[in-house]
Amino acid sequence: MKKIFLFLCCAPLLARDLYITRSGAVSFYSHAPMEDIVAVNKQASCMLDLETGSLAFQVPIRGFIFPNALMQEHFNENYLESHQFPKATFKGNIDHWLELKIGPDPQDVAVTGTLTIHGVSREISESGTLARAGGGINGLATFEVAPADYDIRIPKIVRNNIARKIQVTVNVKLQQK
Repeated sequence: MKKIFLFLCCAPLLARDLYITRSGAVSFYSHAPMEDIVAVNKQASCMLDLETGSLAFQVPIRGFIFPNALMQEHFNENYLESHQFPKATFKGNIDHWLELKIGPDPQDVAVTGTLTIHGVSREISESGTLARAGGGINGLATFEVAPADYDIRIPKIVRNNIARKIQVTVNVKLQQK
């Protein structure tokens, strides 16, 4: 009897049309008068539920790789405090999901949800594209994040080295689970 109950409770979850990755790329670019800063993270996890259009991301902060080891150390220890806030997350939905038809050509989409960075959660709405490719779904988005919005403090001495708004690019190749 317990097995039947468990099956009935879990069957809807098992039947879901989920697409996932654990190797999504998230990069950011900061252009400032003193210097440009670039970092790439290829450890982002993402899940897209094709039935509902719900979307979730998790990005380990320590996974960002910088061309300069000192920048990477300062990013983790002084700015993002990755020992205290080890990941950034996003949970949301693709707007008007049931009206979309995702095919091989990139389809513009709008995403609304909660982005959490440095322990601060904010509602955001951004745009991106989705396309079917190689039996999976590719997603791409570029948007801006202001460090001040997420309580990331930039010391005065380096304030001119870091842009007030950081360009973030997300690129995922999702495969059916």
